[in-house]
Order: sequence, then C-alpha cells, then structure tokens
Amino acid sequence: MQSYQKTITVQKDDLDELDHVNNVRYVQWMQDISKEHWMNAASEEMRDGIIWVVMTHHITYKNAAVLNDVIEMRTYIEKSRGAVCTRIVEMHNKKTNELLLKSSTEWCLLNSETYRPTRISKEITEFFTQQ
Repeated sequence: MQSYQKTITVQKDDLDELDHVNNVRYVQWMQDISKEHWMNAASEEMRDGIIWVVMTHHITYKNAAVLNDVIEMRTYIEKSRGAVCTRIVEMHNKKTNELLLKSSTEWCLLNSETYRPTRISKEITEFFTQQ
C-alpha cells in the first residue's frame, strides 16, 4: 500500500477542558492528512475534474495525547470499490509508540462539476494500493 506520513506536535489550542487533545482536533488532523496525501501523491491529471467527500468516520480512541506530545500520523487506502474508498489513519505517540487512535473513513469520489459519484479509476486504485 502507498502510505503518507507526517509528524505534528500538540499545541495548547489542540487541548480540551481535560488538557487532552480535543476529539474535534483529531478529526481535523485526519481530514488534513488525507487531503495532503491526495494532493502530494496524485498527479494533476489524476486530480482533474474530481473531488473527494467524507461519507463516514469510524474512530477508535486508545490513548490520550497532551501538550507537547509529538504525534506520528500515517494514512493509506485500505480498499476501494465503485466510487468509495476506505482510508485508514493511525496516530502514535512518537516517544512511547503507543497507539492514540485508529480511524477508518469512507470517502466518495465525485465529479467536480456535477457533484455526482464517479467510479474510482483503475489508475487511482492501482496507484494508491501499490505495495
């Protein structure tokens, strides 16, 4: 599978009233890394005329992150069928390697003019699921 990784450091604005990373922030990071993966990996020709929208998020929270924790994020496409792909995002504490969360998000590919679902091309499927 073709994956994408990035590292972030927890800032004060990322925290909730319990001084843990806010769940909303995790969802934002999931979306950000997913979009970055697509924009950095897919060619302009591959991206032309299409957009991705979220259908569902399934998130399993395992451990809390706190101020100044360094988080390693990794994302990859687990599978795709028709107009829908399933993208996995994992976040680990870089120092302890503890899993903080694992998510599975279903993304639907749309035609950017009609906003109708469009089948994921063989080129995109093969590119993002290559070993």
